[in-house]
Amino acid sequence: MPFTDSFKDFYTRFKTSLTDGTFAKLTFAKTIGNTELKNIYIRPVIDGDELKLELKFRFQQEELFEIHTVDTAFDRLIPFLNNPFLSVILFTIEFDLMYKLNKKRVVNLSDQHPTFGNANEVLLEYLNSGKTITF
Repeated sequence: MPFTDSFKDFYTRFKTSLTDGTFAKLTFAKTIGNTELKNIYIRPVIDGDELKLELKFRFQQEELFEIHTVDTAFDRLIPFLNNPFLSVILFTIEFDLMYKLNKKRVVNLSDQHPTFGNANEVLLEYLNSGKTITF
């Protein structure tokens, strides 16, 4: 897949935001055409003693949830790039990072001022309990 390398770099920035406690939200958005799948929202959840990711697939008529480790979530998400999603947005308390595919399917990464002032509460609770995140 042509987007794998660039998305790996983007996903590494996502994992860094988890480990340093700045992560707020990760969203797959801007679909190609009118698709049944509208968005994918990724947020941390605590499963037992482990930090995992909840993937929320928002369809036109329903929502489906899956729980994955941080590493297995990458493999689950990569097939949705370019089909149907053209953009992924990483929201942190330091910056918003946009991963976009243009009409020619060239990747453009850009950052903007942060949208969120607070990191994800589940992540902060996990880190404040003295646990560390390793990949």
